[in-house]
This record gives sequence, structure tokens and C-alpha cells, in this order.
Amino acid sequence: MSSQQELLSTVMKRTSEWIFSQEIPSDVTVQTGEASFALHKLPLISKCGYIRKLVSESNEADPSEVNLPGIPGGAEAFELAAKFCYGINFEISTENVAMLRCVAEYLEMTEDYAVGNLVGRTEAYLNGVVLKSLPGAIIVLHKTETLAPVAEKVKLASRCIDAIAFLTCKESQSSLPGRAGEMYGSNPEAIIEWWAEDLTILRIDVFHRVLMAMIGRGFKQYALGPILMLYAQKSLKGLGVFGNGQKKIEPEQVHEKRIVLETIVSLLPRQKNAMPVSFLSMLLRAAMYLETTVACRIDLEKRIALQLEQAVLDDLLIPSYFFTGDTIFDVNTVQRIMMNYINRETEGPRSGFEVGDEYQSATTNLSDLEQVGRLMESYLAEIASDRNLSVSKFIGLAELVPEQSRVTEDGMYRAIDIYLKAHPVLSDLERKKVCSLMNCQKLSREACAHAAQNERLPVQTVVQVLYYEQQRLRESMSGSVSPQLPSKISMYSPDPYPVSDELSSLRRENEELKVELIKMKVRLQELERSSVKSNVGSSLHQSSAPSADKPPLPRKSFMSSVSKKLGRLYPYLRADVISTAGGKGRTKAPKTRRHSIS
Repeated sequence: MSSQQELLSTVMKRTSEWIFSQEIPSDVTVQTGEASFALHKLPLISKCGYIRKLVSESNEADPSEVNLPGIPGGAEAFELAAKFCYGINFEISTENVAMLRCVAEYLEMTEDYAVGNLVGRTEAYLNGVVLKSLPGAIIVLHKTETLAPVAEKVKLASRCIDAIAFLTCKESQSSLPGRAGEMYGSNPEAIIEWWAEDLTILRIDVFHRVLMAMIGRGFKQYALGPILMLYAQKSLKGLGVFGNGQKKIEPEQVHEKRIVLETIVSLLPRQKNAMPVSFLSMLLRAAMYLETTVACRIDLEKRIALQLEQAVLDDLLIPSYFFTGDTIFDVNTVQRIMMNYINRETEGPRSGFEVGDEYQSATTNLSDLEQVGRLMESYLAEIASDRNLSVSKFIGLAELVPEQSRVTEDGMYRAIDIYLKAHPVLSDLERKKVCSLMNCQKLSREACAHAAQNERLPVQTVVQVLYYEQQRLRESMSGSVSPQLPSKISMYSPDPYPVSDELSSLRRENEELKVELIKMKVRLQELERSSVKSNVGSSLHQSSAPSADKPPLPRKSFMSSVSKKLGRLYPYLRADVISTAGGKGRTKAPKTRRHSIS
């Protein structure tokens, strides 16, 4: 039987050569979509079982037209198949083998009709070349995306996916690091395999199938991080989630990118530290811009909370997309992230993330908590200048910063001062509520000096600052903190060996400050009594009536005098920190601060 097929194949090849040499007129027209081919029946029916059936089953005695609707690969694929039927040589490559294999299946170009037919030729190339090469398998898989459902029928896509999964696991065994800490160390590009970029050409549904097959083959899930980052950066390009301006994209692109993003989030590793916080923040911004599902956004918020100690300020500055008069930055999202962080610290890990494997850092310690506290203080200072930020939102977010994470209250005081400066119309009650967020007892000496002269603070807050500072001085004089005093003096004083006269001067000024504080308390009581009398008496409507919260005249002069005395209590501070001229001195903010307190 095989000898007869070989003989028939030889005869047909000679016939095809004779047809071309004699330029015999075509006797059939093949229509493939918008393209048509004038060909000959004999070469086609000798190798294409599908065309042979169409001709034999036609109602016409000698059909002159054959229609091939929905042929995979279209006119380009049929042209190559026709050349194969006529014996015209062409090269089978990774670029066209998927198309040839599918069109051969569609036209039924099997061994039943000719020896060495197109199905056999393409299968030999696939098994011998494509499925043994990782780049080749990826390219062919990408080509099958437009060849469904025939590609699924011949299992071309699934065979390529299996080959990719096997080859990637084999390639990665010798190059993946043993610890997750190395993943984003000094050389974050080290574990990004050479083939990771090739996978980004795949459509998201095919990409998802590949990664699931890799995990099934034993590929470590945490090692998917760099691959997902590359795919996301390429597929989500153009959203403008980092800049101030937003790029307009078409509705169909929004839908496509939304599906891409939700799929990427579903593939993210569950281990802590498997993804950098900056990447998770980028995904969260994109999720809010594309209006993905609530579950997708909540998942990203929990992931960021899990690694919040690694975040920087820019990671939390998430714009309020589709601005409608609310705050510039999305404060509610950051508030939820902070609440997730606190709940995890107080109740333990219950979020479904793997927190006990070797690829995750140890339990959060005090230094991590302090890092989160400083981060949130910086965030508060950044959003405090937004005039649309309400008192309730500012207080609600500030109250989430754990007090044990704040070594000093300087960061909180800085944020409060910026907020009071940006919101000058706050009532006395609102200013008191805002100032109650900080513990005046934990302010540094520089911050105390600034707060004592800060006219934006309520009088009660200033009194607390002066009281605690006076108490600190008394303790230093009694020797409870005497070992620390000389080091501070030697740091800022031009004389490295301060004389004992300065301590005597400090004692005198300390006693004067006590007297001034007593006077201030008495004055406040008098003002309160006079305010009550004025509210009851006939002078209620006079324009110059004093207020218990705002003393009319003595406040500024008294505060100036107290500020001058407080300045003299620190002769070892730098001249640019406290200025005693007229009681209007201001502190200079450290270089690390983004806003000065003035």
C-alpha cells in the first residue's frame, strides 16, 4: 500500500511540474475570504482530502469554484498549502509552522492522501525543533492565539505550554536563589531569567495558562514575581498612574487592561517579600484608575500592609483619580492600609498569606514599628497642606499611628503645624483636638523651643509644652539626666568645656520661668471669670469683650517674654534654631523634611 502511495506521489509531482511547464489554464477558483486563487484541481485533490470531498460532493458535474470560509491563517496559509501541493519549495520555520499545521489539519492533508503530506512534515518540525527550544515554543504558542479552534483541536497550544513549563523549570533549577531576601537585594535583575521577556508577548489568558503549568511542574511561586513585573510593566504601559496628568485611553482598552490587571493580581505570590512594595503600589494605582473589582483592590491593600515597613512616602501618595473636589491624595485607601497593618500586628496573620515559610522575614519588631510610624508622620505632613482635608480625616489617620512607634513627637508636631498653617480658619475647639494628637512630653528641645513661640497653637498646648520643658530642666538640675547634659552642650556650644556659671544661670532662669507659669495660670483664671461675667452682664454685646480661649492683648506680649526666657534657658543651642529678637524666632527644619515649619 505504501509503495502505491509513493508511486502516486511521484506521479503527482511530475504532473504538477508538467502543468507549470505547459502553462495549462486553471480549472478551479479557490475563494478564501477576500482572496481568490486560480488553480488546478488535480494537484489540490491529490493532497487535500477536504477539497476532494467538496469536489466529489458538489452538485455540479465539473465544479469550477471552491469556497473555504474560516480557513485558519487566511489567504497566507492557503497560499503556502497550495505551493506544497504543487511541489514548490519553501522553508518551514517557527514563524509559520503553527499556521501550516492548522491549515493542513483544516484541509485534511494527511498521509491517507499522500506520503510525506503537510501534516506529517509540520509535526516532524514541531517535535524535532520547536518543542525542544524554549524561544521556539513561546513563538509558536503566540501564533496559536489567532488560530483557534483548530489549534486546540490538534492540541498545539497545550503541547507548547507543556514544553515551556518543562523547559523553564529545567532552566531555573540552577539559577534561582535559595532565599527571598536575595530577590530584591543589591542586584534585583539577577534572577530575571533570559526567557522572562519572551513570555510578555503572550495574551493574558495564554500567559495565565503557562504560569499555572509552570507551578504544576514545580516552579516556585515566589519566583514568578519578576515575570509578573515584566508583564505588568509592558501590558499596563500608558495609564499614567505615576504622573500628575492622566492619559486618555479608549473604553475597549480600559476593559482589556482591567482583565490583565485582575489576572496579574490573582497570580501574585502569597509569600511576604516576594514582591517589592513599589510594584504593589503601582498595581493599586492602576486598579483604582481602571476601576477593577473591590476584591482586587482589597487584596493589593492587604499585600502593601503586610510589607508596610518597607514602603517609602511616594508609595503611599496615591492620587484621587477622577478628582471631584475631594482631597488630592486618596486618604481613605491609606487609612485602610494602616488599619490592616495594625490588625495584623495585634491579632496576628489571618489574611491567607504565607507568613511562616523561609522566604519571609521575621515577626515585625520595634524597629519596623518605628519605621512605619515615621512613614505615617511623613505622610501626614505631606497631605496636611491640602485645604480640602477635613479635621476628622486628619485626626482619624493620625490616631492610627501607634504611640509606641514614636520615639519623639517631632514628626507629629511637624504635621500638626503644617495642618494648622494650611487651615487658618479652624475653631479653637478644632485646634485643640488636632493638637491633642501629640504628647508634648515627648517633644525634643528644638521642637519645644519652636512650639513655645508658635502663635498657631492653642494657649493650653503652649502651657503644656512649657510645663514639661520646665520639668525636664528640673530633672536635669537634680542630676537625673546629668550625664546627657554635657554631651548636648559640647555639641552646640562654641566652648567645648562650658563653665559652671552657665548652670547657675540656668537655675535662675528656671525659677523665673516658674514664676511666669504661675502668673499665666492666674491670668487664665481671671480671663475665664471675666468672660463668664461679661456673658451675664449688660456688656455682652460690646465689640471688645474678652474671650476665655483668646486673651486680647496680654497673649502675644506674654508669649514673647516666655519665648525669650525659653531661649535663654538653652545657651548651648545654635543661633539659627532659637532667635530671641522680639520673640519671633523659628526653628529650621532638618534637611530630610519636605516642608519647613514656619
